Amino acid sequence: MPEKKIKYLSKEWADEVMKRCKKTLTPEKMKHITSSMLTINTKCPDGKTRAVFYKLVDGAVESVAIVEGTLPKAEFTITADYDMFAKISRSEVKARSALMSGKMTLKGNLVKALTLSPTVDRLNEVIATIPADY
Repeated sequence: MPEKKIKYLSKEWADEVMKRCKKTLTPEKMKHITSSMLTINTKCPDGKTRAVFYKLVDGAVESVAIVEGTLPKAEFTITADYDMFAKISRSEVKARSALMSGKMTLKGNLVKALTLSPTVDRLNEVIATIPADY
């Protein structure tokens, strides 16, 4: 029986991302990085803007949270429309490719972000395993 689909960008989805990351991504796989990332999803189907805040400490995913309203500070803030982040979350597009093609904008150190992109790809590969309703 297929897994029940979870609404993309819901609290349940964020909880599932966190659960699967803790189970799958070791600090070694995540290169022991400490960083934070805020992905701002514009043009969500309901007309709202939603953000996902990711925090990694020494390679461990410490938090994944859906944010509306006041946004937390993060080392990297990445903005794109909902459809682009959905494609990245389904592993249809790599984040680095979307960034370099101008489909996403980045606030933060570009060189460091590009260096960390293989690590972010690992996170996105885990996210892609979640049966989500986009």
